[in-house]
Amino acid sequence: MSKVVNEHGSFPAVTLVPPSRSRYLHLAAQIDSRPPFLPSSAKKHGVLERCRVACERLRTQPGVLDARVFDAIVVPPGRGELVRESARGVRDARYDVVVLVECDERAVGAVRAGATWCALERAVRQHASAVHFMEATNVRRIGAVDHERPGVFLFDYFCADSVERNLQVWKDTAGWFQAETGLDNSMVLLPLGREKSEYSLVNHCRWDSLGAILPSLFLKRSFRKYVLQSFHANNVAAMPVLYRLA
Repeated sequence: MSKVVNEHGSFPAVTLVPPSRSRYLHLAAQIDSRPPFLPSSAKKHGVLERCRVACERLRTQPGVLDARVFDAIVVPPGRGELVRESARGVRDARYDVVVLVECDERAVGAVRAGATWCALERAVRQHASAVHFMEATNVRRIGAVDHERPGVFLFDYFCADSVERNLQVWKDTAGWFQAETGLDNSMVLLPLGREKSEYSLVNHCRWDSLGAILPSLFLKRSFRKYVLQSFHANNVAAMPVLYRLA
């Protein structure tokens, strides 16, 4: 059981649907060292373009259900005290480019071994100062994340001593996001071969605009007193980054 704090009773329990049966390839990279709200470098523009072209090709391959590129726009509030306090040696997730590919479980091996994915990964690694790759499954879901239209997309990288505790804290706090930001979609990605991943979980979701999420993170006291303190009480470090479709 996780420890819940302060205003837990004022938020309804999160509403979940069955997880997706897909497999996911997640490749995150830090290309620019500057804050994401500043103009991107020519190097990053080149990486994004190569990723976009590769994802268009991937979407035509058998067994690939979706393939998208994301460009970071802001690091929001929510990087709790444990990120600064942590002595675990886990990299602070400040990735400004993310590629997410959804595959049929039977096709994921062929996709990873294929020329298009290998060229994409090689191009990203060539220009990145930091890279995180994982193959993952979806273990919790509020709803499908819509990649067909523009919006603001979250990738929230978690570090926790226990995946089970991390999942419980995510569930305990997700009701706050449903109630306070109108969140109606989210999927929690669990790395396969977790000993090779720097992060215990990665949460991915979408809002229509920055105005749908940022004011709640900055202005609502319950975000700090309930969400962030729940993370801290359970020794869970959260590292969120907001993106747009590239």
